[in-house]
Amino acid sequence: MANSRKFQDAIISIGDTIAVKYRIKEDGKDRQQEFKGILIKIKGMDENTRMFTTRKVTRSGIGVERIIPLNSPTVTSIKFVKKGSYRKARLYFIRTISEREIRHKIYRQK
Repeated sequence: MANSRKFQDAIISIGDTIAVKYRIKEDGKDRQQEFKGILIKIKGMDENTRMFTTRKVTRSGIGVERIIPLNSPTVTSIKFVKKGSYRKARLYFIRTISEREIRHKIYRQK
């Protein structure tokens, strides 16, 4: 598949829901935080420049996108949560539709 990448043991592709754990340093302490969202795009030609963008909607209804470098030392793990059945390379259209329509378009079986 052209729109999928392998990270550690998980194969992730566009439209999948993933959970990314990354390290944060605050006040001299290290802690891990998880960002769980839909994979919108994968960018970069080789492993050193590869980045991906994930999007989630918060409880208050605000959309949050995060661009994460795949080769970053702060990324500790990427966990596959849910398989999406979408075949395009970019999912920019989900910025304008509701969560119900997102579930219908991405996760339904054709």
